[in-house]
Amino acid sequence: MPNPRKRVLLMVSSMRGGGSERQVLLLSQALDRSRFEPHLYLTEAAGEFLDHVPSDVPIHSFDTCPDAGGIYFPGRQLRRQTAFLRGVIRDHKIDVVYDRTFHMTMIAGKAAVGIRRVSTIVSPPHLALPLVEKRFVALKRRRLAEAYRRADVVVAVSRQAALSAESYYGLATDSVVVVKNPVDVANLRKAAGTPTPRSHDQTVLVCVGRMTEEKGHADLIDALALAKSQWPATRSPWTVRMIGEGPLRRELEARSRSLGLADQIQFVGSLASAAAEINAADALVLPSRFEGMPNVVLEAMALGTPVIATRAGGTIELQHDSPTAFWAEPGDPASLAQAILQFAANPRQAELQRLAAQRLVDSDHHPDAITHRIEDLLHPAADKKGKGVF
Repeated sequence: MPNPRKRVLLMVSSMRGGGSERQVLLLSQALDRSRFEPHLYLTEAAGEFLDHVPSDVPIHSFDTCPDAGGIYFPGRQLRRQTAFLRGVIRDHKIDVVYDRTFHMTMIAGKAAVGIRRVSTIVSPPHLALPLVEKRFVALKRRRLAEAYRRADVVVAVSRQAALSAESYYGLATDSVVVVKNPVDVANLRKAAGTPTPRSHDQTVLVCVGRMTEEKGHADLIDALALAKSQWPATRSPWTVRMIGEGPLRRELEARSRSLGLADQIQFVGSLASAAAEINAADALVLPSRFEGMPNVVLEAMALGTPVIATRAGGTIELQHDSPTAFWAEPGDPASLAQAILQFAANPRQAELQRLAAQRLVDSDHHPDAITHRIEDLLHPAADKKGKGVF
């Protein structure tokens, strides 16, 4: 008897604590089991979210493949991963592939032939691809353009990412569907726990993100150096907790020491969940140079923590009629310093903004509604539905 459920292969590189990993994990947990049988493809079976993958979701990890190692040559690893993915699709009779991030799309574009594919773009590619990939950018751009054209549905997490993709890859105007990132507020608040009372002796800012160039940590450190001498006398002294790891950590630590900020900037490292830190902070700072739709900002807003953020990509879409954050220009430490100082000097404004932000997340990013939208895109009946923003 045929399986009435669609076998959906969710693709992401690993289960380390990034935004795409968090969204794929949420999908693996939330997909309607009467309609779908989720599977998970990983390049590497690693990360703090791995233990949270539901027990009924088979994991197919490339690092278990005998051909996963060996001497690196450009293109060889991609060909091996493509062959491995073809085998997973064939052996497990996958009906639909959901690929997310550049690398997953390049693999799926070659391997998922003859079955439905929903491909998700998580950041504006005209900014992200050259900065993230660095090598063979022109070749990867062509391959990604081909992969997106072959997809049944191309999704972007923000309007800014959609417009960038249509222009950068030469896709048809209004061909990319915008589906916002959901926030599981109930589980987020459970993970955050009950915050300890905020200290009147210290203003705690928190920055959460992988320490790579595009996340703008260096801009934040420079901004803090500029803001230090102008900090309002009415406000308690500040400290910043940097949560995350990455290749730039040592360089950033050295930068903070050279600017005389070593005692005020704490490098915490990676955490399984940053929810408790965000919940306990006086504000979250997002200094990114580009973003699609930053999960960490959505989580701060859901928890009621004030936000200081750059107008990076889709981040600015997290504001409608009422202000929801103290805004700065991306890649501009002076602008970010002013946004931090505005937060420090205007507690009443911060309170109004955090309440407006909570309302926005509750209305626009509910996990049930967004999961249902993705389910409709995964199922062939979605072809009858219109494009748009959800």
